[in-house]
Amino acid sequence: MTSRKSVLVLGGSSDIGRATARAFAKAGYDVGLAGRDVGALEPDAADLRARYNVEVGVHTFDVLDTASFEGFVGGLPALPDVVISIVGLLGVQESAQSDLAQATAIMRSNYEGPALILGLFAEKFLGRGSGTLVGVSSVAGDRGRASNYVYGSAKAGFSAFLSGLRARAGRGGVHVVTVKPGFVRTRMTEGMKLIGPLTVEAPVVGAEILRAVESKTDIVYVSGRWRLVMLIIKTLPEAVFKKLKF
Repeated sequence: MTSRKSVLVLGGSSDIGRATARAFAKAGYDVGLAGRDVGALEPDAADLRARYNVEVGVHTFDVLDTASFEGFVGGLPALPDVVISIVGLLGVQESAQSDLAQATAIMRSNYEGPALILGLFAEKFLGRGSGTLVGVSSVAGDRGRASNYVYGSAKAGFSAFLSGLRARAGRGGVHVVTVKPGFVRTRMTEGMKLIGPLTVEAPVVGAEILRAVESKTDIVYVSGRWRLVMLIIKTLPEAVFKKLKF
């Protein structure tokens, strides 16, 4: 039996998920990688084992299959010390405006599923009296914008959920972290026009998540510039804000 701390990464095959798993493995954590396609997780698991000499397991997890959540949590070989939800779906705003299936997928992938699974783990952690939960939200949830309000509204809901859970769970020894990466160069943002000074690489996000867990930070804007940008955006009068084209 290992005495190392352990982390479970939900969305382990994403670019941010892979970078986060690597940051924690490098810091000596045993790692669980969870995602819909276990086969896609295996090469990363093998690499982490060889590179950092830690234990790495892979698990099937579908954020849209909420009926499977209790079985998923109960079927883990051990309750991890840290659970990180990185799952999400950017989707296409233009499609989501008229396609209910697209809008539903975006909302469920970014709010319903992540909130429900972290809520389940919260109960387990509270029963144990320790643990850390991390939810990767978005600056898009700080204020709804015309260009991505379906995605942004789901992230806003997730951020609010994490805020309330943090206030409740903190009384029982459980820490909850909200991470807002801003623009990240990943497969999900490929083809998008990103703003250089506000854009980071996936390994930067992974390192910031690790830092937040170990320093017990509550809310993380991965690029500090985003905190100022969103403060300005949130304070704009609605009459002005609704005329902006972004």
